[in-house]
Amino acid sequence: MELSSTEIAELELAWRLLENPGLAARISAAVGSPIERGFELLPKRWNAAVIGATHKAIETALDVALRTLDHDAAEAPSNRWHKLAAGTAGAAGGAFGLPALAIELPVSTTIILRSIADIARSEGEDLRDVEARLQCMQVLALGGRSSSDDAAETAYFTARAAMAKAVSEAARHLAQRGAVQQGAPVILQLITQIASRFSINVSQKVAAQAVPVVGAIGGAVINTVFIDHFQGMARGHFIIRRLERWHGADTVQRVYKGFSKAA
Repeated sequence: MELSSTEIAELELAWRLLENPGLAARISAAVGSPIERGFELLPKRWNAAVIGATHKAIETALDVALRTLDHDAAEAPSNRWHKLAAGTAGAAGGAFGLPALAIELPVSTTIILRSIADIARSEGEDLRDVEARLQCMQVLALGGRSSSDDAAETAYFTARAAMAKAVSEAARHLAQRGAVQQGAPVILQLITQIASRFSINVSQKVAAQAVPVVGAIGGAVINTVFIDHFQGMARGHFIIRRLERWHGADTVQRVYKGFSKAA
């Protein structure tokens, strides 16, 4: 069955959200300073600190995703509340700088995940289903290219395909075991794949917060832009999943790719 004109408009919105994330540019515009300047100010060991904090944040968020998310349906996602909470966490991180990353990032990531789940519910996802919750986790991997990717791997469907096997194997494992086992190979593989992409966005956030004039107020602004980015990724992702449930993946992907060709 072909998409209606309304559904085509929704899919075009999803395409605009997913193919034009522009997180670095948005952060730079928000704080009035190029992110590259922040990279120059970071200590030599900052990359290891970001990677370690990112893995910890993903592990914490995965546990939240499978244990404590509210399953009740919501008419509309509470995006503003989640932005306020993320901004508050960012203010604390901005005030204390890089040393606060290990504390601030898991908090911010959990807030972002809850916002993603809120959007997923609004698009008809059943969060009692393990696979649907892992799809919320997968949103953290959107809009950031892994260092192992080639230059062409920027498209939404390409990134999604790269994650598909890890998500399906983790969903199967968790459905059978009924609990998160952080040491299980399939869980480690999922965390590593998500973290490799999520850390690119985290690096941009940390670099912006490293600029001395940013401080607590700038940290709040950066975190607000950060969560807004993932709210956009989530909306686009779950619009596509909703349309796929009605029309099938092939039909949706064909129309989606048409927007890229026309651009």
